[in-house]
Amino acid sequence: MKKDIDIARQAKMLHIKDIASKLGIDKNNIEMYGKYKAKLPLSLIDYEKIRKNRLILVTAITPTPAGEGKTTTSIGLAQAMNKLGHNTTVVLREPSLGPVFGIKGGAAGGGYSQVIPMEDINLHFTGDFAAIEKSHNLLSALIDNNLQSKNRNLNLDPRTIKWKRVMDMNERALRNIVIGLGGKTQGVPRETGFNITAASEIMAILCLAKNIEDLKEKLGNIFIGYTYEKKPIYAKDLKANGAMAVLLKDAIKPNLVQTLENTPAIIHGGPFANIAQGTNSLIATKMGLSLSDFVVTEAGFASELGAEKFFNIKAQYGNLTPNAAVLVATIRALKYHGGASLKELEKNNPDAVQKGLSNLDKHIENLEIFNIKPIVAINKFSSDTDEEIAVVTKHLDKIGINYALVDSWAKGSEGAIDLAQIVVETANSCTGCFTPLYDFNWSIEKKIEKVAKKLYGAKAVEYSLKARKDLQTITNLGLDKLPVCIAKTQKSLSDKPSLINRPTGFIVNIREIEIAAGAGFVIPIAGDIMRMPGLPEVPSAEFIDIDNEGNITGLS
Repeated sequence: MKKDIDIARQAKMLHIKDIASKLGIDKNNIEMYGKYKAKLPLSLIDYEKIRKNRLILVTAITPTPAGEGKTTTSIGLAQAMNKLGHNTTVVLREPSLGPVFGIKGGAAGGGYSQVIPMEDINLHFTGDFAAIEKSHNLLSALIDNNLQSKNRNLNLDPRTIKWKRVMDMNERALRNIVIGLGGKTQGVPRETGFNITAASEIMAILCLAKNIEDLKEKLGNIFIGYTYEKKPIYAKDLKANGAMAVLLKDAIKPNLVQTLENTPAIIHGGPFANIAQGTNSLIATKMGLSLSDFVVTEAGFASELGAEKFFNIKAQYGNLTPNAAVLVATIRALKYHGGASLKELEKNNPDAVQKGLSNLDKHIENLEIFNIKPIVAINKFSSDTDEEIAVVTKHLDKIGINYALVDSWAKGSEGAIDLAQIVVETANSCTGCFTPLYDFNWSIEKKIEKVAKKLYGAKAVEYSLKARKDLQTITNLGLDKLPVCIAKTQKSLSDKPSLINRPTGFIVNIREIEIAAGAGFVIPIAGDIMRMPGLPEVPSAEFIDIDNEGNITGLS
């Protein structure tokens, strides 16, 4: 069996000018990064076309260590839709180096459903993450410089500053640090820390901004802390937003690449769905809808995380109307949720599959809450048996849910033809069915409770004393009408990673609520979730290498 990287290297890539031509873009309207990557100008966005074209969201059941293949399915689906003659673009997030060198690996799809050039996309790509990191850390430097200043000091109380630094790597040792040590000339000593770049508010802002002007306004609205007199201080008070926007002048433009079958692919932004909004940029999605009849996009992790934030935050801010939702499930994941151990997932076990259907049912229900009837994509693996597959298909037939067996990893577009036919029919019949879960005008507590009870299946929500104080701060700042972007483990519908399948009767614990006023949401932190991940015992980095000819090995 060929490895993903070997399959990607053998692909016959078209020049990026030819991919642009498929979308009706003149070669003089793209900014090329070599032969196979390009930036797209925001002037190509056409709001008339956006309203006419169809948007398909791909999500999944609760993730397991075995992997579900959501990105692979998204790419395979887009390739299949093009093969059927439907002008389709796949729009995805950019991979973070944290997972690439950690445990999850890359995010460019797999097998014969990949976006390429795979090595570039999984590594530094066009430099967007670096620009976001620099823009974020510029604000950090300006904050500490103001604390040190004698003549222009804003009287900012260091104890109230919540703004941390970021880096695009898993590094648990930097979660909590002390800076400014070494004497008067070295800065003001204070506690702070690092988050991963994908969790940066700058990442969230970039992914929700409409244009440069909107970007600058959002950057200026970043809440920093209070003065000693309890006056709120924002990035605009430091005159930081102009320079921060300059660092993002290229990063705000979406990136055009291609799939193994030369389907156009737009890749832009990369917020995680467990600790941020988990979807590609609003600009990228609108660009795709401006250039093709159908857009296939994905939201990170499962329906109660990435999909929830896609519907309640991105779609609301962007005036988007999703027309269909694909729910990716695997036999292996269902067996895991049904009680089978990771080592036993390749053994025939229809009983475990049957038990695991509870998790699938919950995610079907979640999507129906948004008034969108999902299509289940059963992502096929070689170890799946006919008996196990029949357990799932009989159940879906019984409850009236459309489904398709998908084998796009092994067969590319051919493996997703059945899914593509159902998706096109569904998307064309649902032109205005989407309904959001909550009203922004509700209180923060009511919005959190609605998500926790309806989508997680929680019994109740409890708040720590810190979270209660944060709620009061949010109200005092006039930010209580913002949507909520709950940070929660992806491993469970609950806030406890060990509660797999479909737990009931649990309580969601909100330990604190962070403010992302620039991005336009607040971030309730549930359970023990961290915004700076750590590396596993055996990180993927140990297996990645390069030879004298520049050939990379171990990247997946």
